[in-house]
Amino acid sequence: MKKFFYALLLMLAVVQVSQAQEQGKFRVGLDLGYTMPDGGGGVLIAIEPKYNIADNMNIGLRFESAAMAKNVSSDILTMEASIAASGTYSGTFDYYFNSGSSSFAPFLGGGVGYSSLANISFDQEGFDDGEAELDGKFGGMIRAGFEAGKFRLAAAYNLIGKSEIGDAEIKNSYLGISLGFYLGGGKWKK
Repeated sequence: MKKFFYALLLMLAVVQVSQAQEQGKFRVGLDLGYTMPDGGGGVLIAIEPKYNIADNMNIGLRFESAAMAKNVSSDILTMEASIAASGTYSGTFDYYFNSGSSSFAPFLGGGVGYSSLANISFDQEGFDDGEAELDGKFGGMIRAGFEAGKFRLAAAYNLIGKSEIGDAEIKNSYLGISLGFYLGGGKWKK
């Protein structure tokens, strides 16, 4: 988490002049990436339709699916659980920074929404195999990254509340690193 905030501060220090895509245009992004939950890993795919409310701001709806394995811990033991894909549905906002006539544009963004958490299954030696059903949770997301032309690289931290199963705890928040591209949206102003 500290590395994410240091990268964010460095990006802000580099930014000089604001300018971005064309106002009033609609665009759709597709992202693929890697997730890093507590003690595990996985993959993500997201689609995000957006509307450019200004030359340097847009709002959108993000539909993300993340399949990952993560740690389940209690006072007695810690184990890794396999998990199916979870879905997140968020309203988003991004603010773009662009210096001069370059198509390189760093951005900051965030969103709020609902995460439907997947059921998890346990396979621990000496214990009965089991499956736990998790309730969905409301949460938020903060992100930073850059766009170069129609391509996008981003780091997003998904803030989702913990789940409890008996006396075991599951941390649902995760960091996602993604690479994607956009269709539509007009051209970056030069």
